[in-house]
Amino acid sequence: MEELARLAGITVRTLRFYRERKLIPPPRREGRIAWYDDHHLARLRTIAALLERGHTLSGIADLTETFDHGRDVGDLLGLGAPTEEEPVRLTPEELADHFTGEVTAENLAAAMELGYVGTDGENLVHISRRLLDVSAALVREGIPLAEVLGAATRVREHADALAELFADLVLRHGPEEDLQRLRPLARSVVEAEVSLAMDRKLRKRD
Repeated sequence: MEELARLAGITVRTLRFYRERKLIPPPRREGRIAWYDDHHLARLRTIAALLERGHTLSGIADLTETFDHGRDVGDLLGLGAPTEEEPVRLTPEELADHFTGEVTAENLAAAMELGYVGTDGENLVHISRRLLDVSAALVREGIPLAEVLGAATRVREHADALAELFADLVLRHGPEEDLQRLRPLARSVVEAEVSLAMDRKLRKRD
């Protein structure tokens, strides 16, 4: 415990307090000896970074509980499922930097439930760099992250319906292998239609 506290730059008393608040997982025990490892040190450094960014210990406790019980990266990405999206590995403090003041336990749980975020040891993995960047840009424009995630849930429903429509169209006229080959065409159709729909919406508001 003394060695871990020294490496983390905190006192043993603070470390005991973090353990009592369950901010760090319990050590591995062999008889009367308690062993801490790099995961404990990484968690302590994450706590320090979040405190520096203005998070309270109560908020950090909620985040770590959500973090420890969230979906792991295997559930998030699937087992060898094809994707055009680029996953992004993040530390909790890096995620906090993307969404300043908006990374609450509720928002993190919503992102995990939506399938945007999973855990991988002490790190987080966002399923799509494009979605991460767009979500962060919307928050910077003043839209609360909770509302961005709520809108994403509705978009997901429409996206699933569009994917089903395109898959049915392709499979009626060709083998299943064509789905992967022709998916860029589906993306182009959706992007063009959304662009035209935005044109119609803007014209109505003028």
